Amino acid sequence: MEILTGRSIYEGQAKGEVLRSDMPIGFFGHVDLETGIIKEPGHPLEGQSIAGKVIVFPTAKGSTVGSYILYALKKRGKAPLAFIMKDCELIVAVGAIISEIVGIDQVDITKLHTGDWVSIEGNRIVIEQTHIY
Repeated sequence: MEILTGRSIYEGQAKGEVLRSDMPIGFFGHVDLETGIIKEPGHPLEGQSIAGKVIVFPTAKGSTVGSYILYALKKRGKAPLAFIMKDCELIVAVGAIISEIVGIDQVDITKLHTGDWVSIEGNRIVIEQTHIY
């Protein structure tokens, strides 16, 4: 078990499986609103759903409309459980707040891997189970 800390963007509790990208994620035009599947050609997570996952990525990219995409995903039940980022910017910050999605940044994301199970409370991330490769 390892504990990481960061800065809370939207404070709360979440527990779930990690889906990690080393590339920024763009929400406007790159995530399907009906499924939560990343559809950006060439993205490492292309074809995978962010719905119900703890998404780990360095930062977001793209239009500020991405905040409203996150809100629409939440209303459709296709949003991630939480965000863990290296550097949060306004797109995800606003999206997390209006959608009430737990978000933390200023985290060493290299310590988290797809398939890990984490618990988040406030600004603390507990890696409960590490994915075995």
